[in-house]
Amino acid sequence: MAGQRQIRGNRRKVRAYIGLGSNYGDRLGYVQQAMQFLKDVQGVTVLECSSLYEAEPTGDLYTEWFVNAVASIDTSLQPEELLEVCHDIEKRLTHLADVEPKKRGTSRIIDLDILFYGEEMLESDRLHIPHPRLHQRAFALVPLLEIAPNAIHPVLEKTVAQLHEELDEPEQIFLFGTRVEETESSVEPE
Repeated sequence: MAGQRQIRGNRRKVRAYIGLGSNYGDRLGYVQQAMQFLKDVQGVTVLECSSLYEAEPTGDLYTEWFVNAVASIDTSLQPEELLEVCHDIEKRLTHLADVEPKKRGTSRIIDLDILFYGEEMLESDRLHIPHPRLHQRAFALVPLLEIAPNAIHPVLEKTVAQLHEELDEPEQIFLFGTRVEETESSVEPE
């Protein structure tokens, strides 16, 4: 084994932040189940979870409001291993939800994204850390702001609080359960 050193013992722990979101069916339940699955992973310690938020859909693809949260974790997993854990949780919950294939394009049973992994910057075909659009997304920044306002974006070199303040046109975000849905009777006639 010349030239390659084997290290024994525990890997170093890294603070990471995982964004969770769902816009299908029992949105709250899927986010809570994903959080529980994350807590059950060896090599992951969930330290804190933000409150749950409802976020208006962005872009043309989604029409249903999302439930979002962010988890702060300590992990001994490498970034690619953590990505596999996130994908495994998504697959497990999607399978349990038994969603019609045609609904999968416009609905997210659950989505887990690695927002930050320590201070690392990584770009590969499968993984971008920090998340490449984090600084443009209120649905990720608001829950992250709650639990880590002073976390620094390693590329932009700004705190989460600064990124939140600089959002141009943020989507609407409500603490879960506080959004009042507009009905036809609540819309003013023209």
